[in-house]
Amino acid sequence: MKKDTSYTIRRAQRFPVILIGEGLLVGAVGGLVVLLYRLALTFAGEALNRVLDYIQGNPLRIAGWFAVLAVLALIVGKLVKMEPMISGSGIPQVEGDILGKISENWKRVLPAKFLGGFLCILGGLSLGREGPSIQLGAMTGQGISRFLDRDRTEEKYLMTCGASAGLAAAFHAPLAGMMFSLEEIHKGFSVSILISVMTASVTADFVSSHIIGIDPVFQFRLEHALPQDYYWMLLILGALLGVLGAFYNRLMLKAQDLYKKPAFLGVTGRLVIAFLAAGAAGLVMPSVLGSGNNLIVSLTGGEMALGLVIITFIVKLLFSAVSFGSGAPGGIFFPLLILGALAGGAFAMAGVELLGLDPVYINNFVLLSMAGFFTAIVRAPITGIILLFEMSGSVSQMLSLAIVSVAAYITATLMKSEPIYESLLTRILEGQGKGQKSPSGGQKVLSEFVIMSGSVLEGRKVMDINWPRNCLLVALERDGKEKIPRGKTELMAGDRLTVMTDERDAGYIHDKLENLCYTSF
Repeated sequence: MKKDTSYTIRRAQRFPVILIGEGLLVGAVGGLVVLLYRLALTFAGEALNRVLDYIQGNPLRIAGWFAVLAVLALIVGKLVKMEPMISGSGIPQVEGDILGKISENWKRVLPAKFLGGFLCILGGLSLGREGPSIQLGAMTGQGISRFLDRDRTEEKYLMTCGASAGLAAAFHAPLAGMMFSLEEIHKGFSVSILISVMTASVTADFVSSHIIGIDPVFQFRLEHALPQDYYWMLLILGALLGVLGAFYNRLMLKAQDLYKKPAFLGVTGRLVIAFLAAGAAGLVMPSVLGSGNNLIVSLTGGEMALGLVIITFIVKLLFSAVSFGSGAPGGIFFPLLILGALAGGAFAMAGVELLGLDPVYINNFVLLSMAGFFTAIVRAPITGIILLFEMSGSVSQMLSLAIVSVAAYITATLMKSEPIYESLLTRILEGQGKGQKSPSGGQKVLSEFVIMSGSVLEGRKVMDINWPRNCLLVALERDGKEKIPRGKTELMAGDRLTVMTDERDAGYIHDKLENLCYTSF
């Protein structure tokens, strides 16, 4: 059924009620899909450990395992060639799809990403489950939207709900799932999307925790809250994490560039290198394989000395670049948290030896560094703080988490480091020329934008603004009340604009309107 302009507007007026029910459905189905993926990765990690124990010290078995790794690389390579949208994290693809710059097909992406991510963890690549979980959740939302024959505007909301459900189910973190999907993926807040995303996130977390339990992902203990006498160290730690985060972003992008230089490698050749590197790492330092959750247990359990922590950080960092740069289906989210933990552990251990830090606070710095490193790389401080609060189950570190995150954010910004997911999305779009255009360009899409204080729109009349081509200002909300925008209507900071455009122009319109609403020149 073709969705005309009047249908889209009438439907949007009922979104606050409609999307609650649909968010519940997406959360339940998406949560179940991601739960199955999480269980599959757990099985893959356990199988990998058994294989490494089996081949230990036996040259013939080692050679056989390397042959298996090459076969796994060939299979994953075929999956990536079949569906290029499963390459890498999946978060930039979801973001680009919601913004109208990329087109994904849930029927192809969902099974290929599931299988590809499973095989990568089975092979030991240093990748995480969060990116694929978010993409799997978003594709579930898209599939439900297509099944229910929803228009593109509603589909974007359901994909955002699915992304939220994916992160919530992956990490038992419903609040972080909600914030990340709004702060990083949807890039906007409204009553309609907020309630529906919250519904989806909580539902997915309930489904997941009902089956595998409610224990937090990180179960190390924090004996005491960090005294304010040590807060000066947090500023130093935040600045250090900002520098390391900027370096991490550049290293991941540089790894992609290095892989692409030898043109003869191709998609499969790059993956073969990554899988064989995982085989070598499994013989030398198996602790760096996979997402690295066991490293947190060793670090917070006091089993690692300062020198080993530093060496492990360096090896894990380089191996993560080798794994992610290859284009393998898998995320950077969890591995970067592990790297942040190692950096915090090394910082705290050095503080114990050189600055008189009480050793009882080492685990505090481990937790704080995960949030700071995440913020420096992703540039989503609110999500980082909430995520670590939910993953650790500790509420006593909120102030110190905020200090480290803000210091890391400022440092990374001063170093002109772009947020990693924006950089990755830009590369995907550059690789596609102008990006994929949706074949169904006749559908109408509604997008919302908030006028920020000091922007070029503040204080100007609607008729005096040079609006982008092919867009229509259909509604204006001020102080919770909807106004009909007219030519002489003067815009104010805080006004929420609803703009309609064709689906094929949605990406272009989003960039233009965001620029108008946020910039002061």
